[in-house]
Amino acid sequence: MAIDRLREGDPGGPAVHPEDFTLSSDPWALFAAWMAEAEASEPSDANAMALATADADGLPDVRVVLLKGLDPRGLVFYTNAESAKGEQLRANPQAAAVLHWKSLGRQIRARGPVSPVTPEESDAYFASRHRDSRIGAVASRQSRPLTDRPTLMAEVAALSAQYEDGPVPRPEHWRGFRIEPLQLEFWQNGAYRLHDRVRFTREGEGWARSRLYP
Repeated sequence: MAIDRLREGDPGGPAVHPEDFTLSSDPWALFAAWMAEAEASEPSDANAMALATADADGLPDVRVVLLKGLDPRGLVFYTNAESAKGEQLRANPQAAAVLHWKSLGRQIRARGPVSPVTPEESDAYFASRHRDSRIGAVASRQSRPLTDRPTLMAEVAALSAQYEDGPVPRPEHWRGFRIEPLQLEFWQNGAYRLHDRVRFTREGEGWARSRLYP
């Protein structure tokens, strides 16, 4: 599926394809196509997304995480559930996320309720990580005060010695979360700020599509 790119006339923008992405009927197919193009064009971390959560008082917070799973069930990321974001999701299990690809002049927004993935999914992803990343996840008390970097590195060294060449078990508090979008919005840069936008809103088992002004 060819995807519309930057508009002619935007300085440095590539040529336009004839297909109009705002006419797509399947947001997940469109999401997958844009991800594939981003992975080929972005210099690093094409799966980086800004994740916004809010605490029990409604105060918002945002940080960049990595999108690690994408299918019609939702968007999956992994974190320490005892971190600030984990506590916020426990108090208010809803989130919004945006992926922005400067090289393509595109972004995708998503928002909806959040739920934990299964322990089996968390185990499988944790086991796929580099061994040093697994040890780092065990050592890190994410979001909590740290005296200095040598303290962290000493904990990493101790864990490396403890596990030697054996398996590094996933901590119970380290797990995946899935955003189950109620809305997905696709944005394409256009010349002179005349961008293209389409929003998909969940309706039962399907989606309602609406093109938006820039």
